[in-house]
Amino acid sequence: MFRRVILPGLVGGLVLMVWAVLVNGIFGFESRMSMKRIPEERVVYEVLKEHVTEPGKYTCNPEVIPERGFPEDEPVFSVLYGGVGHGAAGGLMLLRLPIFFIAPIIVAWMLSVTSGRILSSYAKRVLFVSAMGLFLALYVRLSDYGIGGYPINDALLLALHDIVLWTVIGAVMGGMVRPARVEES
Repeated sequence: MFRRVILPGLVGGLVLMVWAVLVNGIFGFESRMSMKRIPEERVVYEVLKEHVTEPGKYTCNPEVIPERGFPEDEPVFSVLYGGVGHGAAGGLMLLRLPIFFIAPIIVAWMLSVTSGRILSSYAKRVLFVSAMGLFLALYVRLSDYGIGGYPINDALLLALHDIVLWTVIGAVMGGMVRPARVEES
């Protein structure tokens, strides 16, 4: 169990952490989409601080036109407030740290119990883990497109990011999770 699931999952978690530091931390890939600057930020910040006092995700629609509904070509804005400030960043990272390891351990377990046909080939093992990334990209990233979400180009880039990330994790896990040896009697 340890060599077939836990160890590959922990190594996958390390790959995930290194990826996050390099791609998102140093190169700022995700922050370019999630943390764009607003012109007149101070003014917008003060309005939000005064009016958005409870944590949550808010939508700001254009005014409804009587008997016609919302104007079709007017923008809809989304505001996300998690209820914490910059002082909580360190503590939140400690809470998120287990996620970097739990998700790859679950994927390593799923890989270890899959069919012998998949386990028989390194390429198929990598593809299996990549498919998990594809599933996450489709479900999480692409479903976050649209009103209150990301523009389509950003959602597609984030989905591609997840697929490539899980392919890299799969390249590592694929070398570690192999078919169980059959004991000869």
